[in-house]
Amino acid sequence: MSTIAEQLSDYAASLRFEDLPGEIVHQAKRMIIDTLGCALGGYDSEPARIARDIAATVTCTQPATILVSGQSTSPDLAVFANGVAVRYLDFNDGYTSRESGHPSDSIAATLTAAEIGGSGGQGLIASTVLAYEAFCRICDTVDIKPSGFDHVTVGCIASILGVASALGLTRDQTVQALNLGIAPNLALYQTRIGDVSMWKGCAYANASRNAVFAAMLAQRGLTGPSPIFEGDGGYFKAVTRQPFTLDTFGGEDQPFKIMECSIKRFPLGQYSQTVAQAALEVREQLPDPSDIASVTVRTLQTAVNIMAGDPEKWRPANRETADHSMPYTAAVALMYGTVGQQHFGDEYLDNPQLMDLTGRVKVEVSEEANRRAPEAMLCDLEVVTGSGQTFSSQVAYHKGHYKNPLSDDEVGQKFLGLAEGVLPDSRANGLLAHLWELEKVTDIPGLLRWTRAG
Repeated sequence: MSTIAEQLSDYAASLRFEDLPGEIVHQAKRMIIDTLGCALGGYDSEPARIARDIAATVTCTQPATILVSGQSTSPDLAVFANGVAVRYLDFNDGYTSRESGHPSDSIAATLTAAEIGGSGGQGLIASTVLAYEAFCRICDTVDIKPSGFDHVTVGCIASILGVASALGLTRDQTVQALNLGIAPNLALYQTRIGDVSMWKGCAYANASRNAVFAAMLAQRGLTGPSPIFEGDGGYFKAVTRQPFTLDTFGGEDQPFKIMECSIKRFPLGQYSQTVAQAALEVREQLPDPSDIASVTVRTLQTAVNIMAGDPEKWRPANRETADHSMPYTAAVALMYGTVGQQHFGDEYLDNPQLMDLTGRVKVEVSEEANRRAPEAMLCDLEVVTGSGQTFSSQVAYHKGHYKNPLSDDEVGQKFLGLAEGVLPDSRANGLLAHLWELEKVTDIPGLLRWTRAG
């Protein structure tokens, strides 16, 4: 019997761009466009500035590029800086299953690996599809939150495989990269509980940074502890608390998991996407949006645990807690008729009327939503007005869900909206045009020059 690391490495070594159906290539481009748009939107954030400051302290004989600034630094710190920018707005895509998370975070790693590995646009697409496949397949098999571990523990595995593919590692080198990357990089779930900190947007970026480092070590011949999953002190014992198998991967007669990932319409946690949409639909029905006596949100247990599982979600003190707060999300949508990046600033977090409305939101578990999960993220939202009228909406598939997808034009418009104020219009449009034809790009460093602000 081959080990899990060997199975993953066999698949990574066998998957080629030429194996990918046209719809998978197109979907990968949609996800890369959306992810780079999120990076542009998050570029000026404080965590992203801190990451760039650290990256600026390093020079490298194998340099990699930081988006927008064009700085050169080491590959691992470029991945970290770009990954923090990608994640900051909580606007990049998501996947929900037994475990959930954001496989697009791995694109920070595959982008840099394609740059330094010279694998071009086709290599970037194939390595990205691979990272999605690994992330989603593992999320289908285990829920690691009860053991106290964060989904970026899975993300590190996905990024290692994507990087190994883009760098052209052999099957045996990829096994060692997994051994070297998994053993020291197990992330705690405390990252997303309570008063959420800046690290929430940095955790997967750090996992991807570690993935690049592990792959570069393995490429040079370093070996790591094995068997990393099945061993007495391995992943099964420490993280999942039980063994799992990976019998199926995309290709031949099997669908690719990237087709089951959803793009976000709103810059907030994925389990609140349906909440925000339902709240906006109810607001359109209200005779007077200022006359709200109570709000009740009914959704699945996992969503409640993550987005309404602690008192801080009713009084968020920072952006990171607010964009993971279901009560706050509902209140913003009902009060302002939209949910945008601006609604997570101090002006709103310190607004007594908004906080009062947030306090009137009650969140309950819906058994119907539990039954339909993870295929749907069902939300029933009900508002009772001061005059006693009741208005409600039910949303199972938010706009952007893979069963209710954004059009290509909508993906492009989201990208251009996030690029506004960061890149000149001509440069943003040029970059977008190149990304839609990414499979024809042979020069990733040349592509990255389109991301420069100057």
